[in-house]
Amino acid sequence: MTQGSNRLLDEFAKLMTDAAGVAQGMKREVETAVKSQAERFVDDMDLVKREEFDVVREMAVRAREENAALKETIAKLEARIALLEQARTSVE
Repeated sequence: MTQGSNRLLDEFAKLMTDAAGVAQGMKREVETAVKSQAERFVDDMDLVKREEFDVVREMAVRAREENAALKETIAKLEARIALLEQARTSVE
């Protein structure tokens, strides 16, 4: 009877090992499916990637700096034009 009981325990241990392997496989399948769904969801939301955002942000910063420099140049040119017009008016 002990041999029969050892064989039963061996079969039970083998069954548990196989069940653990199946559970691991199912876990991997579920992780893959969830990851795929999440990627699809994010793609459908039409989100901007971080790298693209950083590039556009840097472009905006440079554009603001250039805009400020152009405003300063315009102000200087307008002041110069005003002086030239004053000089011209005082000569006439």
